[in-house]
Amino acid sequence: MPELGFWRIARTHPDYVAVVTPEGEEVRAGDLLARANQVSHGLRSLGLIKGDTVACDLPNGLPFLELYFGALQIGCYFTPINYHLVGPEIAYIVNDSDAKVFVADARFADEVSKALTEINNIPSTHLFSVGAIEGMRPFDELVAGQPTTAPSDRVAGLPMHYTSGTTGKPKGVKRAIFDMDPDELAALYTGYQSLFGIQPFDDNVHITGSPLYHTAVLLWTANSLHMGHKVVLMDRWTPEGMLQLIERHKVTTSHMVPTQFHRLLALPEEVRNRYDCSSTRCMVHAAAPCPPDIKRRMIDWWGDAVMEYYAATEGGGTIITAKEWLEKPGSVGKAWPGSEIRILDDETGEWVGPNVEGTVYMSLALADFEYKGDEKKTRDNRKDGFFTVGDWGYLDEDGYLFLKDRKSDMIISGGVNIYPAEIESVLLTFPKIADVAVFGIPHEDWGEEIKAVVQPAEGVEGDDALREEIFAFCEDKLAKFKRPKSIDFMAELPRDPNGKLYKRKLRDPYWEGRDRKI
Repeated sequence: MPELGFWRIARTHPDYVAVVTPEGEEVRAGDLLARANQVSHGLRSLGLIKGDTVACDLPNGLPFLELYFGALQIGCYFTPINYHLVGPEIAYIVNDSDAKVFVADARFADEVSKALTEINNIPSTHLFSVGAIEGMRPFDELVAGQPTTAPSDRVAGLPMHYTSGTTGKPKGVKRAIFDMDPDELAALYTGYQSLFGIQPFDDNVHITGSPLYHTAVLLWTANSLHMGHKVVLMDRWTPEGMLQLIERHKVTTSHMVPTQFHRLLALPEEVRNRYDCSSTRCMVHAAAPCPPDIKRRMIDWWGDAVMEYYAATEGGGTIITAKEWLEKPGSVGKAWPGSEIRILDDETGEWVGPNVEGTVYMSLALADFEYKGDEKKTRDNRKDGFFTVGDWGYLDEDGYLFLKDRKSDMIISGGVNIYPAEIESVLLTFPKIADVAVFGIPHEDWGEEIKAVVQPAEGVEGDDALREEIFAFCEDKLAKFKRPKSIDFMAELPRDPNGKLYKRKLRDPYWEGRDRKI
């Protein structure tokens, strides 16, 4: 059995299929390795050294993985950019990350071209595009004529993802680079997958349905390759498309979000039953609260394969199995080995005991980090060796964590804390609702009142009749103080493909010129 680490596995077992591209092409491990090696040599020929940053704006596909494995074996930071960002947002991350090379896909040419006018730290010789973008060199020129053999003096680089944050500009989550062999570090990271019972090799097949620019999605995909698993890439996720690929490739693992569960369950039962999903072993979900009804239905369908964890770009976290969740419905689990969870009372600054709500903190453990260029933010989210991303919740007497909401999303109406996630979970059980966002808007007497923005299900008209149906639906399911006071309709809510809801885009217009109470 080969040792762990993609580069090492690909050298000793070059002929196994490592990746299935979104177009269906099967790529051997040796071919992906050869291309990654050429990227490494190409980056070094441009003068990049350990600690330099490579940024990219790429969709799921081979160029993304080639760049990732090429940069990370020569000690570079790798910063993937959300391809839904607009020009100034792209330029901000490229500039702030101190990127020495930037690679983008022609699919995003309009916004990338705008970004190029504001990128001030990269010469034109270090700008590359997959497909044609004016002012950028073809990506193939980076690798043309470069050796396919491993570079000398290999050293492990790291991803540096940018968090979207709740306020201000996004910040890069930066960890120190040590003099360590890339395969050895990769082998350590695969210990994370083992927490879920996932084993190396073992005929595992991982499907990547969400964008690779997300921290967890990239971690799970890269770790799958580091464990000798085949990875099936999707470019644009569709529910039936995923079921087709699960059956075709006998998929065993994936990293998913509740929005995808919701859309899978919205398929007609005869469509769901058409595909064999019995190969699934660990279809883990995270990134957003999962409505209990949705979770139960997924467990009914996929059984013990449905697992959940709680963590962040900065670290984590907790894990819960399907069996545990049925015993502790609504929980996101207990701290995984090597981690610890604590709850802080914001007013007293003290850690609190079981069943008392407060801010959720996770231990820094071995993976300390800084927010690049922001010492204050790095310092402000720490306490006694723990950090927080601003979530609000409690631990029960058995150590299981229950999340209520993100503090910044919590509504305070008449002095009462109201959690939008709870209301959204109820509304998503109404068949005529495809998606929903709940948030607080100003109210002169109560401070805030509850607004819901609803995306009607396909074929349903967003009108006064639907609004009244939703109000009636809530009457016996939510206490009066939790019910939306007004409902708007949108054709589609502003979510990225990984399920992250850009709630600020909906909420902020109501708060212009006002100071929020929370």
